[in-house]
Amino acid sequence: MNQPLPRWVSAFVLPLLNLLSALAVAGLTLYLMGESPLESLAILFNSAFLNAEGFGYTLFYASTFIFTGLSVAIAMQSGLFNIGTEGQMYIGGLGLALVVLRWDTVLPGWLLIPLALTASAVFGALWAWLPGYLQARRGSHIVVTTIMFNFIAASLMNFMIVSYLVPQGAQNPATRVFAESAWLPRLNSVFPLLGESPLNGSFILALLALLIYGLVIGRTQAGYRLRAVGLNPAAAHYAGMSISRTIIGVMLVSGALAGLAAVNSVLGSTHYMGLNFPAGAGFIGIAIALMGRQHPVGILLSAILFGGLIQGGFDLALEKPGIPPETFIFIQGLIILFCGALENLYAPALARLIGHWSSAAAKDGGPQDAG
Repeated sequence: MNQPLPRWVSAFVLPLLNLLSALAVAGLTLYLMGESPLESLAILFNSAFLNAEGFGYTLFYASTFIFTGLSVAIAMQSGLFNIGTEGQMYIGGLGLALVVLRWDTVLPGWLLIPLALTASAVFGALWAWLPGYLQARRGSHIVVTTIMFNFIAASLMNFMIVSYLVPQGAQNPATRVFAESAWLPRLNSVFPLLGESPLNGSFILALLALLIYGLVIGRTQAGYRLRAVGLNPAAAHYAGMSISRTIIGVMLVSGALAGLAAVNSVLGSTHYMGLNFPAGAGFIGIAIALMGRQHPVGILLSAILFGGLIQGGFDLALEKPGIPPETFIFIQGLIILFCGALENLYAPALARLIGHWSSAAAKDGGPQDAG
């Protein structure tokens, strides 16, 4: 590729081609299973986006994915690959649960919910601080440390829930149900068309986080420093920017966003915290950040897409028993593959095509200009 692609091509055309490629491979897989790809994708699309209640579920899942996508994306802006979002979301949920279990019978909701949100962000940030510190001060690779911290977080959560947080005599490895004062309000009270979907106030928080992220990255001095460190650490250091301080700071923010991802399911839906509540949302955030090109609009659309895959996949599995539920994990993996490892698969061909168009336009315009 001899020249950089225009921004609209790299931000829109490439992700779209990668998505269509993943869906084409998924369609071929469905065909080999003996199912009609077009019929199956139509069922999925109708359930996830055209049905009002189903779309409410899509946005519910997307609320979590926006936070995990932002967590990965802001780290990527500084050149870091935070794979520990899953563990940071776990620990954020722990902080949230500890606050709610202690105070839900005492404090009113208008005070308790902000305290719980703060706890989830602080616990997630602290869990991300140590990998950031090790990268900045000791040279440990952020990918290795964040992966290992996922396992530590899962083990710690298992110990805390089973040993301390399960109500006496209960068989389910989960906390007790929170008092209603800790429940986030559902949006179907304002939009009855959403039916019984669990879409709640965390979706509004997710949109607010997207807005703040876009403003900070694109419009502030802190965002400029962060992107400068990510693009060229040596030049940033020469310009007087502290690389280690930037790394630690961005990991704190990344962990806080991951911790807030726990709010949607724990406070907005189940109203208790159980084992494995992240359900892979931290890893889906990697795909969302890659596919969305770390842009707030791209992250929003990617989160809605993955939310639609989950919602539509449930209904498709009911209507097509021959399609196993694991198929949709496979489709998610395909999207990650094409938008991650193969993200520039079509870039050389697009660059040649754009170069050909530019040359043709210059030739056509040359004689007219001369005249």
